[in-house]
Amino acid sequence: MQATIWHNPKCSKSRQALELLHVRDIDVEVVKYLETHPSKEEIKTILSRLQISPRELMRTKEDLYKELGLKDEMDEEKLIDAMAEHPKLIERPIVITEKGVVIGRPPEKILELF
Repeated sequence: MQATIWHNPKCSKSRQALELLHVRDIDVEVVKYLETHPSKEEIKTILSRLQISPRELMRTKEDLYKELGLKDEMDEEKLIDAMAEHPKLIERPIVITEKGVVIGRPPEKILELF
């Protein structure tokens, strides 16, 4: 099975999820999403596949979330815009397969896909 991981090498949960994929010999494409920002459309696709709201995909404890005043933002399109512009706000890691999409929190959650 092929998988894609939106990965932040500085994040321990993301590193653990990637290790789980490697240990299971899963062919994985690593997307360092802080370097290669996902587009609004890619974020919308992930939201649709996860069946969650934009806020549920956001790292609400990030200082940037507070600095941008996103807590009180009710317009979901603006939340998606914020994630596209500032991918640091996107929860991580995200593992994508044909079978589904999972946020790897905890990292073992990604095993649901395999």
